[in-house]
Amino acid sequence: MAADTLPKVIYEHDGVFIHSNSDDDGIEQDLLLSGSLRIVDKDGEIVVEYKPLEDTVDTSNMLCAGKDSSSVMEWAQCPGERSHQLLEAQQSYETEWDMVNAVSFKRKTCTNGEGALNHSHERSRWAFSFSVSDLRSITMKEEGWSYLVFKLKESSASLPVLHFHQGGSTEFLDSLRRFALLSEAPDDETCLLVSTPNKALSQSFENLLDDNNYGLVHQKLKKDPYVTTLGGFSKVTNYIYDAFRGSEEQHQRPPEEMADLLGEVIPGLEINQQEEPGFEVITRIDLGPRPEVQRRGPLSAEDWARHQDPEGRMLNVPRLKQVIFKGGLCHAVRKEAWKFLLGYFPWDSSLEERKALQRAKTDEYFRMKLQWKSVSEEQERRNSRLRDYRSLIEKDVNRTDRTNRFYEGIDNPGLVLLHDILMTYCMYDFDLGYVQGMSDLLSPILYVMENEVDAFWCFVSFMDQMHQNFEEQMQGMKTQLIQLSTLLRLLDSVFWNYLESQDSGYLYFCFRWLLIRFKRELSFQDVLRLWEVMWTGLPCQNFHLLVCCAILDSEKHKIMEENYGFNEILKHINELSMKLDIEEILHKAEAICLQIKGCKDLPHSISDILGFATGAGAPRSDRSERGSRGSPPPATPTHPQEAFSNGHGHLRETSHNGCKVAFIS
Repeated sequence: MAADTLPKVIYEHDGVFIHSNSDDDGIEQDLLLSGSLRIVDKDGEIVVEYKPLEDTVDTSNMLCAGKDSSSVMEWAQCPGERSHQLLEAQQSYETEWDMVNAVSFKRKTCTNGEGALNHSHERSRWAFSFSVSDLRSITMKEEGWSYLVFKLKESSASLPVLHFHQGGSTEFLDSLRRFALLSEAPDDETCLLVSTPNKALSQSFENLLDDNNYGLVHQKLKKDPYVTTLGGFSKVTNYIYDAFRGSEEQHQRPPEEMADLLGEVIPGLEINQQEEPGFEVITRIDLGPRPEVQRRGPLSAEDWARHQDPEGRMLNVPRLKQVIFKGGLCHAVRKEAWKFLLGYFPWDSSLEERKALQRAKTDEYFRMKLQWKSVSEEQERRNSRLRDYRSLIEKDVNRTDRTNRFYEGIDNPGLVLLHDILMTYCMYDFDLGYVQGMSDLLSPILYVMENEVDAFWCFVSFMDQMHQNFEEQMQGMKTQLIQLSTLLRLLDSVFWNYLESQDSGYLYFCFRWLLIRFKRELSFQDVLRLWEVMWTGLPCQNFHLLVCCAILDSEKHKIMEENYGFNEILKHINELSMKLDIEEILHKAEAICLQIKGCKDLPHSISDILGFATGAGAPRSDRSERGSRGSPPPATPTHPQEAFSNGHGHLRETSHNGCKVAFIS
């Protein structure tokens, strides 16, 4: 429990400078104070902290970069009584150049004890922190590098200006947007006005609704990929922030209006409208007790090797998948095992056959990569779609998993590979191209593979499964939300009816869970575990929908006991991000699957969703064993007359939101 009270570091960036001007003892000195900037969650309060590092740099005789990294000026050295001090300072530091218009300083051994005391005094003098809720505005300007000026609400004093010589200001603002609304001041485009809700918004909901994230409408609908979402999502975003500021604004729009707005933004996503034949079946049957299940530890490298014959073919694949489903993989095995789980390597291939496949796939990959690499600037100016794809990729890559060591820092080679793979995927599937959110699906794969070619082809296989989520009509998302609603009503009709009464029956709060497979809800390592478990195809089809049900099952009591309304449900679900226990979720999801599978009178619609044979609940043959890839076909909703004729009870019909609803009791 004690660990829960420790501050959680949300953003951290070293090499942020304060340009101070110290005149202690009547001596004027220009000082560069390098420090660390952090955003920290302290028991629910979001705090920005700046702490200078040990080194205070006297810039009187330092080199400074201009806007071009090749232009270097030497600062004038002041004569007289300061020359001895300047010499000491100059001897204490080495100046290094990088390629991003910045100077970095490395400290040498310093023997001057008095100087160390002065440095300590400077550090404590310039350190500061403040709560995000106290922040009034942030002004961002450029002078060869970015610098930020903070102003607080209740203070006329200005905080020290922070200079980002080595980049990082955009990432800082992106992290801050998770907890506050930053809006451009009407009279100053460099000034961002800060407003915070009653409780800090988590990244989850903001990323769902933000115009610059997760292209919920494909960018090819407009020449400008951002125009598409501006009309709808700006209204939704404004509504949500208005709702959270309700006590301040003294007004609040009704939940029904929000539901209407969401319907406008994602047309045709209404879960109460079954496309064919126009009915939905709501069953009221006893599922029986939920069985106990046991999970195990990850599959070891030794166990993995034991499943290979002398030629490298995998043995007893169904048993191997079962072991992976029950415990996942140790990290040492993932690089090889994921290629099989994703369908890049056939399970029955020999080691030599896989080597030949990799050679052929390497040639194919670099031919496609050369296609976009060889496009001239003039050509790209005449190809708006390629230009838009590149712009979106560059923007997304720069903010994908930047706190992970594999992707952190400037000029990180992992980011370059992420960019190149996504650009090459545009050549592989130019009709789909790049849609925001796809970088989240690639990032863990590249992290595991540590190889550009292997990561690309594994990503291709994953996108074969996820393709419909990102298509223009978003048929995959529509189908999944309908299916999830159907499952939730079967499992807990009381909870579903409560959500429906609060205008939350649309289950839009699960949208991002489904869109990028919980990538933003779990820690990075937990995402690896969840994905490899789901890729086994066990214990049923669409297991990820039961993962959603498991999470909602754990939260339903709080939601109903606290009598959460529409806004509170949205907030609560999104604040679960990074607080979920993956093993607990997998344990419960598997138990739910067995509970449903054991039901003798299972409706056909549920059997279709989970891939069970009619009636008995026996699983269908594994799709991955057949070599089939891609999302399962959307389940056709069972007609209520068919359900009635199969002895599922008495049928009664009603109408809801303009569509017919069949209740079976």
